[in-house]
Amino acid sequence: MDKYNDNLIVQLTFEFSLLIMDYCDILEEMGKRKLAWQLFDAGTSIGANVNESQNAESKADFIHKMKIAAKEGDESDYWLRLCKYSKKYPNCDDLLERVDIINKIIGKIISTSKGKN
Repeated sequence: MDKYNDNLIVQLTFEFSLLIMDYCDILEEMGKRKLAWQLFDAGTSIGANVNESQNAESKADFIHKMKIAAKEGDESDYWLRLCKYSKKYPNCDDLLERVDIINKIIGKIISTSKGKN
């Protein structure tokens, strides 16, 4: 992580991935394996794609990787909302707030990179 200390979106998505891992462990312990796997894949993929974008071969490649991160962010939001509105899942309000912030930042990065302010 030291390599990207000055990069806010890399930091936020890395921290989010760690929190998703912990939340998914709780879901696994509760026997909610299928949803835990879906959320784990989407939630950690945001940061993986943001991190990969830092070594993009071109501006187009950067935007493409950030768009994938945006899709994974939207999917993470979906799974977390399912958890929030189900009576049998642990509280995930903090994760929903974090993914909302991450999604907004990624959206702004994409639009700025395309030259649309």
